[in-house]
Amino acid sequence: MTPITITSADHPAVQPFRDIKERDLTGRAGLFIAEGEVVLNVLLSSASLCEPVSVLIAQKRWEGLEPLLSRLPEEVPVFLATQEVLDQIAGFHLHRGILALGRKPQPLGLDGFLDQIEAEPRVSLVVASGIGNHDNMGGILRNAAAFGARGVLMDSACCDPFYRKAIRVSVGAALRTPMVRTGSASQIVTALQARGYEVLALTPSAEQQLAHYRPTARVALLLGTEGPGLPQEVIDQCTPIGIQMAGGFDSLNVAVTSGIALHQITTASLRA
Repeated sequence: MTPITITSADHPAVQPFRDIKERDLTGRAGLFIAEGEVVLNVLLSSASLCEPVSVLIAQKRWEGLEPLLSRLPEEVPVFLATQEVLDQIAGFHLHRGILALGRKPQPLGLDGFLDQIEAEPRVSLVVASGIGNHDNMGGILRNAAAFGARGVLMDSACCDPFYRKAIRVSVGAALRTPMVRTGSASQIVTALQARGYEVLALTPSAEQQLAHYRPTARVALLLGTEGPGLPQEVIDQCTPIGIQMAGGFDSLNVAVTSGIALHQITTASLRA
């Protein structure tokens, strides 16, 4: 592998990396920008569902990253630039010194995805409804991967999980987690229930507490946006469930909620 040295931010080969805060590649021709060594390691791992297209790094990072970059397919170029030129390309100071351009996996349809996992004896899924904050989306994906959720289903009101910040907060889980984005939360719930899933709607108004819940073989956790939460008509479709709290609190950050709920489901399943 021979890296290509870039001496100008105007070099045509690095235009996809230009001014990424202002013109993020999310949603453009199925590409995304990944940042940092941890995320690059996931992108180049066997667990990744995505493909690397090119890599841009600071010259000072080359020696330390060469073993990792040696895993790149031969046809994927690696560009080197001084920190100054790299910052000019990115449009901000890129202290990690690592950017990668990746290609998203082919979109999954809900029925096709559920068919793929139909034969698995125990399945937990996460359903995200109206999650518009990229930090929260990244946290949900990270927790889903950490606690063995089989996939994350998103309604059409959710933000793009391949936005650069969401990928970074997920520590690369966005690149290895099967995801489906489709329709409304209500439609997703209906489709899951038709397949025998118990859908738990996380809500502070629930009488049943998560600590006392014993999961079925197929369970999905439905998470709503902070503030308004889930619409009552969607909660009414599901099994409402809450997390007991002290001190008069009745809600948590949605990413924190996902971690607590997934941990409870996982540990309860192991005891079953």
